[in-house]
Amino acid sequence: MGTFHHDKGELHGITVLVTTSGPESWIGRCDTMLGDHVILFGADRHHAGEDEVSAGDWVKRAAMVGFFPRHDQVAVPKSEVREIKPLAEC
Repeated sequence: MGTFHHDKGELHGITVLVTTSGPESWIGRCDTMLGDHVILFGADRHHAGEDEVSAGDWVKRAAMVGFFPRHDQVAVPKSEVREIKPLAEC
């Protein structure tokens, strides 16, 4: 017997860091990684060059104290994803 979320991917429901090949990084609760996009709920974004804090410091702070979700839902194209991992492993 499996879970009814078997088609959502192994990181379903886990807060993850998505690093892209561009200037953006995202933190949010992973919904699904299947298909052409990684879907995140309750997400925040770091954009290199626009934000005053470095991406490394942003991730470190989010891992320690949490983050403020500024986006209800985000679809990050898989073609732009360089790495995705649980925030707890950052």
